[in-house]
Amino acid sequence: MSQGKIQTGANIKLEERYKIKESSPVMEVIKSILLYIPLLFWAFIICFPFWYMLVASTRTQGEIFGFPPPLTFKPDFLEQFLKNYQSLVSKTYFWRNLWNSIYISSMTTLLGTFLCSLGGYGFGMYRFKGRNTLFSLMLFTLMVPQTINIVPYFIMMSTFGWISTARAMYLPAAASAFGIFLMRQYIVASIPVDLVEAARVDGCSEFGIYWRIVLPLISPVIGSYGIITFLNQWNNYMTALIVLKDPKSLTVPVALGSLKGLQNVDYGAIMVGTVISVFPLLLMFVFMSKMIISKVTEGALKE
Repeated sequence: MSQGKIQTGANIKLEERYKIKESSPVMEVIKSILLYIPLLFWAFIICFPFWYMLVASTRTQGEIFGFPPPLTFKPDFLEQFLKNYQSLVSKTYFWRNLWNSIYISSMTTLLGTFLCSLGGYGFGMYRFKGRNTLFSLMLFTLMVPQTINIVPYFIMMSTFGWISTARAMYLPAAASAFGIFLMRQYIVASIPVDLVEAARVDGCSEFGIYWRIVLPLISPVIGSYGIITFLNQWNNYMTALIVLKDPKSLTVPVALGSLKGLQNVDYGAIMVGTVISVFPLLLMFVFMSKMIISKVTEGALKE
């Protein structure tokens, strides 16, 4: 009896000792302020360039470089925006160039996610001679600077007759060592080998295992890699500058870069083109983000 009272008293003392005091409403407000002020500051830092880009697309050349810099819209902002737009479409094949960027980035993303997921599945789930050596050699290519490949890449594309064609952009970039490594690491960590063996016992083909079992389970990493690949190919300036010579075959970054002359740069037209070209990126990011969130949530509910 006395031992039970001693244990009860000891438990009460421990609870009182480690009891977390509830914070007052004033402290909660202070904590919220200290939390949201840095977040608002960084949100402003991130959003300000987009706001300035939008405002600059409605200003003349002199107003863009005036002091203080323009940060608000004028009453006739739409009129100047249309003038800058007319300058853009008269000097470039902008809508054709925008379609080229969308097509090349989409094809690179689709082929890249498919081929890299296949390679990651092969390295992660199959045991074959020389697997580790081959995987190490593939990772070694990540350390090779891309500038070294510029001349051989141009010679190969010229030999194939692919200069000024879209396939010169998306076929060489369809499979990457980084993508295979990312897929392989995710597959090894998230997919049990017993699940694949059970599918084989049930008579499922090897490609059927990949298509029906593995691919749906790795949707989050496919969405993440899809965003990375799409953005990288959209912003790929160097490769497009080397192999795309026809003005109609240019991508948006190169087409907007062609507006920069030796003595005159049409910044108003560049800003209009940049504003329009941002919307496909936003749509792609929203679509892929929803897929990532939905698949992660679905997996958590199943567990």
